[in-house]
Amino acid sequence: MTASAPDATVHASAVRIGERAVLIRGPSGSGKSRLALELILAARTGVIAPAELVGDDRVHLTNEAGLLVVRPAEGLAGLLEVRGLGIRRLAFAAQAEVALVVDLDASDAARLPEAWSLEAELNGVKLPRIPVGKGLSAVPLVIAALTTRPGAVI
Repeated sequence: MTASAPDATVHASAVRIGERAVLIRGPSGSGKSRLALELILAARTGVIAPAELVGDDRVHLTNEAGLLVVRPAEGLAGLLEVRGLGIRRLAFAAQAEVALVVDLDASDAARLPEAWSLEAELNGVKLPRIPVGKGLSAVPLVIAALTTRPGAVI
């Protein structure tokens, strides 16, 4: 899967977990904000490394020396939409290196995915990718990718 133009602001959310970030993409209403919040809450329980929001709804991506760096979009830093409660303010990271891409409502999601579907190229940077089918919870997949070996990404 290939990304948009270099230095793009994209419709996505991102959470820094430890020192690196998970970039969450998907159509409106697919659960990007919910997954971001669930990852932050999982970190608070100790299931994964400490986590904080980078950005919700729109984030800015840059290729910096071959690393994909994510930053919150101007005016949205620290804001997260919580469906049923509205916009909430959270602590946030000013930037983080992206280590994993999660695509919600992905048409190529499969029980046993093909190797080609487990990689994304964004702004010239190849990254591990998790395609998640419509209506499925991404949380167990992301936690498994973050905590299991071989292949743990953060």
